[in-house]
Amino acid sequence: MPVPDSGRAAMPCTLEVPRAGSLPVGAQLRQLRRQARLSQLDLALQAGISQRHLSCVETGRAQPSPALLDALLTTLDTPLPQRNRVFLAAGYAPRYAALPLADPGLAPVRAALMHLLKANNPAPAIVIDSGWQVLAANQATAALFQLLGLSQHAMEQGFNLLTALLEPGGFGDCLINAEEVRQVAWQRASREAMGDPGLAALLAGLPFPGESPATPSPAEPLLLTRVRGPGGELRFLSTFTTFGMPQDITVASLRIEHLIPADEPTWQALTLACERLGELEPG
Repeated sequence: MPVPDSGRAAMPCTLEVPRAGSLPVGAQLRQLRRQARLSQLDLALQAGISQRHLSCVETGRAQPSPALLDALLTTLDTPLPQRNRVFLAAGYAPRYAALPLADPGLAPVRAALMHLLKANNPAPAIVIDSGWQVLAANQATAALFQLLGLSQHAMEQGFNLLTALLEPGGFGDCLINAEEVRQVAWQRASREAMGDPGLAALLAGLPFPGESPATPSPAEPLLLTRVRGPGGELRFLSTFTTFGMPQDITVASLRIEHLIPADEPTWQALTLACERLGELEPG
């Protein structure tokens, strides 16, 4: 499944702008520092400035330079859209663009995504954006959907992974440990939604998965995604891939979610499902 054309006219390069009523730059920096659980001294040392200077910036007694803002925001690992809001609050132009994924300038990014998706077969892999919208998927994902009797229309048109996990009738209903997986997805999305109004709105319209289940026993090194397949249980571990050192908001928002078979029967089932799908595809 290639990176799809959304059907909309190609948008020009855009820059993130702040929402009305943004906090002053010093207050924003103080808030980001506290969210990172850093003291003024810790942040100052890591950013290579004096604690006194940082205190003056946070209280509004000193105006930060663009270089200082860049050092502080990089140290805090602040998401790029939020960095733009901080720069604008300080009276500077936003630094980071948000190119459409179809933009010619992102051709190397698209090629890398397709390479990683193809290389992951026969294990499922999908590309999602910051709103958990599925932008592309590999053949193994389509094969898994077919194996589970899920709609192939969703594969062709794109779907939202968070919605598919949390709403009844979606992929979440195929999970043996749905409560655990839904709770983890909800918690992760809730953290991400703190700086993403669009994701927060999506999350507000989805069913809450309930109380947190019992924590895994110490013998379990990670939470598996356990799928109820037609021939028995399919077991997957989950990993994700992101681009290192992104300088564009779109690129920073992308991640590849990998479902890696956790045992030999699952590898065999997915390999066979991919072979069958290949036989059914035209050409």
